[in-house]
Parts: sequence; C-alpha cells; structure tokens
Amino acid sequence: MSDNQRKAYWKENLRYLYILLAIWFVVSYGFGILLVDQLNEIRIGGAKLGFWFAQQGSIYVFVVLIFVYVYLMNKLDKKYGLEE
Repeated sequence: MSDNQRKAYWKENLRYLYILLAIWFVVSYGFGILLVDQLNEIRIGGAKLGFWFAQQGSIYVFVVLIFVYVYLMNKLDKKYGLEE
C-alpha cells in the first residue's frame, strides 16, 4: 500500500468516525438533554419520548452505529484491498 493510499484510507476512516460520532452526539445530547421538553410531548408505549431518548434511545442508536461502522469499515477495507 502506497503512502497516498494510506492517507486516503485514514482520511476516509476519520470521515466515517466524525459523521457517526456527530449522529450519536445529536441523539444523546440533543434529543436526550436539549430537546427533552419538546420530545416529552410525544409518548411511545406510555413513556415520554424525551425520557426514552435520555434513558435508552442513545444506547440503542450507539449499538446501531457500531454495526454501521463495521459495515462501512469492511467496505473500505475491500476498496483498499485490506480485507481479512
């Protein structure tokens, strides 16, 4: 792998990380803390939506983002010929 390919691989990896972490931040901090009052007006299964995001939603989103990251990294590895 050439030096330019390494840099391109790392740049793409960091881009994925920034996007996924931004999504997690918006869900956990934005929905769970900043927008909790507005979201509490909506109920899901008897629970307020803001409370749900603060207690469980951000964890579920984090787990989903882990699977998305694995998928994206496998795709990136194939693109650069680094698959196992």
